[in-house]
Amino acid sequence: MSNVSRREFLKKGSATLAGLMVAPYIVPNTVLGAKNGHKAPSDKLNILGVGIGGRGASDIAEMAKTDNIVGLCDCDWKYAKHVFDKYPNAKKYNDYRKMYDEMLKSADAVMVATADHTHAIIAAEAMMAGKHVYVEKPMTLYAYESRLLTRLADKYKVATQQGNQGASSAGSRKAINWLWNGEIGEVTKIEAFTNRPIWPQGMATPKEAMPIPDTMNWEAFIGPAPMRPYNEAYTPWNFRGWWPFGSGALGDMANHILAVAFTGLKLGSPTAILGSSTMLMPDSCPSAQKVTYRFPARDNLPKLALPACELTWYDGGLRPNIPFDMPEGKHFDGNGVCIFYGTKDIMVVGTYGYNPFLVSGREPKVPELCRIVKDDNHQQDFLCACKESADSRVPASSDFSVSGPLNENIVMGVAAVRLQALDQWLKWDGEKMRFTNIPAGAKVRVSNAIEFEIHDGHPSFRDADKVEIDANEYAARLIKPEYQNGYKLPELP
Repeated sequence: MSNVSRREFLKKGSATLAGLMVAPYIVPNTVLGAKNGHKAPSDKLNILGVGIGGRGASDIAEMAKTDNIVGLCDCDWKYAKHVFDKYPNAKKYNDYRKMYDEMLKSADAVMVATADHTHAIIAAEAMMAGKHVYVEKPMTLYAYESRLLTRLADKYKVATQQGNQGASSAGSRKAINWLWNGEIGEVTKIEAFTNRPIWPQGMATPKEAMPIPDTMNWEAFIGPAPMRPYNEAYTPWNFRGWWPFGSGALGDMANHILAVAFTGLKLGSPTAILGSSTMLMPDSCPSAQKVTYRFPARDNLPKLALPACELTWYDGGLRPNIPFDMPEGKHFDGNGVCIFYGTKDIMVVGTYGYNPFLVSGREPKVPELCRIVKDDNHQQDFLCACKESADSRVPASSDFSVSGPLNENIVMGVAAVRLQALDQWLKWDGEKMRFTNIPAGAKVRVSNAIEFEIHDGHPSFRDADKVEIDANEYAARLIKPEYQNGYKLPELP
């Protein structure tokens, strides 16, 4: 093996192993060592963590098993105290910009798990400095940002990973192997749901301006979003339920639940999308949503034809029907599932891609067509990719070349929900990133919901401070955001 270059091995070995499938599902990152001056697997990376109090704490803990955590940043030092205490030798910051000024040049990689609206700018700056990045899901809030990170990763040849950890799991591999081996036949219908939100949504904007805690850098939390007074309803954790900072249940969970569908069926970009929800509030994501995507036919795989397909997403208590012939003892994962309706069988895949099963009760034994991730460790899979040479790197399981288009489609669904008042299918031009059939002059409400009051037993409704804007202008802002407070959104490479 030492006399065979890694590139030669991948070219020859992957075709046999994967049946001409597409990377990154090829072979383990650790098959051969790094070369050309890149770090060998035995060398340690110097890692910066930005946003560490919540999900970032788990990511950092996995990375610290093999590599150096040299700098940690969180805008909420009370929330992040347990992580700061765990790594006393790491320098502490409450603003990533200062950390970058002082430490980015000497770092190798950055882990980003801040509130969702700051993922793109923090990751983009790191990649433009040549640093590898791990970004928690959802990768970004806007389609433009997803494409930006995807292209920056390609331009700067850095290793990347989105934090939808199920993409590295044995369950996801089994489900994709079944698809690619033709076990359920052609798929023209997919349904998926999550039990989220389990955080507050569908709320009115807080009116109270609370004092900013001494341990909170509020300006750093707001980042490129429009400035607003501090209120404890926004953070920590609950940022997911607010449009300026998060993307609700769809953005938060679809990267987990739909990853097998997008990878296994090569879904690509949809041609049309339709969104609906419970009452659409001006600031808070709705309590429940339904979003339907239509995908065109794609090029067939060796054992699987890929006809046109429709995918429907439900959340907030809405969910698809249970298949009529569900096997005894089998149930939906309570956190959510993705259901694939094939011409030969129906496959149910749990949240994170875990525990797939076929409604027929069969348990097919098929070849390993997917790249195996050592110990199913998503964070270590990323670190292995970081230590490989750019010209022969095997991408991590949720490398931005895969997860960027996935997240791009998910946040398009968020945009469709916010444009639901148009009451139409929105046709999508994936190459140009724009909706093509919004009528000229159409208006949408953006500032308030209808208020309801009862006086002497009689109901009354009113539009409070009603503001409407041009629908095409609004749609453009839901695809490409306008950064505030001195932050600058980079242009696409």
